[in-house]
Amino acid sequence: MSIKPIRRLFDALALMHRGDFADRCDDHLQKAIAELTASTDEKCQATITITVTVQRLGDRLDVKPAVKSKLPDEKGFHGVTFWTVDGGLSVQHPSQADMFGGPRDTRSDERFGERGA
Repeated sequence: MSIKPIRRLFDALALMHRGDFADRCDDHLQKAIAELTASTDEKCQATITITVTVQRLGDRLDVKPAVKSKLPDEKGFHGVTFWTVDGGLSVQHPSQADMFGGPRDTRSDERFGERGA
């Protein structure tokens, strides 16, 4: 019986962990496809990275595969401006507090006669 050497990387990856590694890679691909087609962005991308570490240990080689994905970023929220007031947050600028504090008394002004400002 002769031993048939494996010379192709993808042939070796398909054999690793009884096919579980190849299945895991397929899962990453399917998830990337689903995320890309579900995205509302007209242009987005996903990245699947397969890393194969080959290490010599005496008279043998250990081959350790890993797979990871970077899926499209979720659409984020834009920033909202707040100001600090009394140790808390406010959407109202402190110098404009009197503008929105309710109706103010009108006063008469010489320029407008008795009509008020």
